[in-house]
Amino acid sequence: MKQDIILSGVGGQGILSIATIIGEAATQAGLTLKQAEVHGMSQRGGDVQSNLRLSDGEIASDLIAVGTADMILSLEPMEALRYIPYLNKDGWVITSSSPFKNIPNYPEDEALMAELRALPHVVMVDVDALAKEHSMPKCANVMLLGAAARYLNILSVEELRESIARVFGTKGEAVVEMNRRAFDLGHAASDLK
Repeated sequence: MKQDIILSGVGGQGILSIATIIGEAATQAGLTLKQAEVHGMSQRGGDVQSNLRLSDGEIASDLIAVGTADMILSLEPMEALRYIPYLNKDGWVITSSSPFKNIPNYPEDEALMAELRALPHVVMVDVDALAKEHSMPKCANVMLLGAAARYLNILSVEELRESIARVFGTKGEAVVEMNRRAFDLGHAASDLK
């Protein structure tokens, strides 16, 4: 069993934290893990992308080839579309529906959403609004991971929840519980899609 995931977003959104949670869960589950990251201009709102490859066998490369990704997990809808050529025909796009408009020629919202809705396997969750609604503005990334959990066929929901405790454990029980709750809210939101 294997799963190749492209994580994408804009600097400061927490993409690398999602990669850390998934990677830690994979390590605890005894899976092989390879990861490659591109930080770009992450300090200035630039593209942040990570290739995350998980397997119960050997992995030769840390890069995902065009047309082979099982999932694109993105905190920014335009960034999700940037990596569509890497997605396999049965792959899933799990993305925030809230744009981060950091460039002057950002696409029109309707055109962007129409392109995403035209994909065969897509889940869009407005994690920014969900995070604000529940007074968790810094947890939108963990909410998106919760929304993606049912499509991560190589890890269980419980393995991911346990990983959240290990990753955020040094920040105290309140932070762990807030992130677990954020994960559960995102997971429940993906039911509605």
